[in-house]
Amino acid sequence: MKKFNILIAGGGSTYTPGIVAMLADHNDQFPIGEIKLYDDLAERQEPIGEACKIMLQEKNPDIKFSYTTDPKEAFTNIDFCMAHIRVGLYAMREQDEKIPLKYGVVGQETCGPGGLAYGLRSIPGVIELVDYMEKYSPDAWMLNYSNPAAIVAEATRRLRPNSKIINICDMPIAIETIFAEILKLDSRKDMNVRYYGLNHFGWWTDITDKQGNDLMPKLKEFVSENGYALETEDFQHKHPSWQATFKKAKDLYALDPETMPNTYLKYYFYPDYEVEHSDPNFTRANEVMESREKEVFETARKIVEAGTAVGTEFHAGAHATFIVDLASAIAFNTMERMLLIVPNNGAIANFPKDAMVEVPCLVGKNGPEPLSMGEIPTFQKGLMEQQVAVEKLVVEAYIEGSYQKLWQALTLSKTVPSAKVAKDILDELIVANKDFWPELN
Repeated sequence: MKKFNILIAGGGSTYTPGIVAMLADHNDQFPIGEIKLYDDLAERQEPIGEACKIMLQEKNPDIKFSYTTDPKEAFTNIDFCMAHIRVGLYAMREQDEKIPLKYGVVGQETCGPGGLAYGLRSIPGVIELVDYMEKYSPDAWMLNYSNPAAIVAEATRRLRPNSKIINICDMPIAIETIFAEILKLDSRKDMNVRYYGLNHFGWWTDITDKQGNDLMPKLKEFVSENGYALETEDFQHKHPSWQATFKKAKDLYALDPETMPNTYLKYYFYPDYEVEHSDPNFTRANEVMESREKEVFETARKIVEAGTAVGTEFHAGAHATFIVDLASAIAFNTMERMLLIVPNNGAIANFPKDAMVEVPCLVGKNGPEPLSMGEIPTFQKGLMEQQVAVEKLVVEAYIEGSYQKLWQALTLSKTVPSAKVAKDILDELIVANKDFWPELN
């Protein structure tokens, strides 16, 4: 059986060890010959790379492993590039969150002004990775989960329309795992779902078990009372900000009790609530820097110092299992059903064909084949058209170097109350992003 060569771009990410561990643990499902890490920041990648080398040697010594900052070495002879880069690291995420909050606007990494700022930083980074892959391994696939996925997906559609890149997000997977727990199923894979929307902006419309039994009534009954908050030990260990997010799903559900909402909709439906409950001096970026960033690098250093990974463990998030399933579907033409971000092209009948939408797809060797979701209601259609326009304006602003279009994008965002506030935020974001954004005229 063929063994696949994998490159993880963003080798210095705190998520990388979990993905490496997940790949090693699923070697029977998805045989691997080599794993390489690539990052342009050697000082971040080295401790992660050394720890992964030790861990992999103990888990599966047959898998060849290396890490590098050289694009040619990294991208040569690979079958898949799994990309999760963060341009500007958490220092810039902190600015994305804190600058809008100064003006009473949602400060969030992928939604509102912060998401637009992050998008402008991410576009050139992801395009660079696509170009390296096409130069050194033109038959490879890129499985991209670099945020903000919606803006990155629109940019790759515009700038690299023929590239073999699939944009994915793990949030629907995490929420479906909660659904399975609410319904007392063994796995989210015991459900068939219908879902439509944009990245971080969507709704489940139908959920059945494998026998076709409707699971929505039981789910609706629970969510109307509790949101997505479960009284489990796992839930109690989540950070308070995530607990609040899952509880808030109750209020999102109330707006359209025929569907189940993506949790990110809270930033658009209740921006005043989110601002009121945010600490402008200590945002989610600070939480992550104080927790996961420190924990993962400390664990990596302990492994390197001890020379063994025995007794230590890296958490593999929902995206790690999802990405193994996606790679397997392409490699073995399984036609597995998965939620992916793809050009609409009629999947949502009453929505623009060139919008990047998130819908169920059948995945095989030729990539994703979107399933038809039919026509969508006026409420969701109107919200989505507004948000798609924001994302398209951001990409046009990047391509044209247009201050005007970026100002329009911020003004159009449902999280921003006026053109004046949009301009004030934009002008401050330009200063903060001077080392990353193109020059705007």
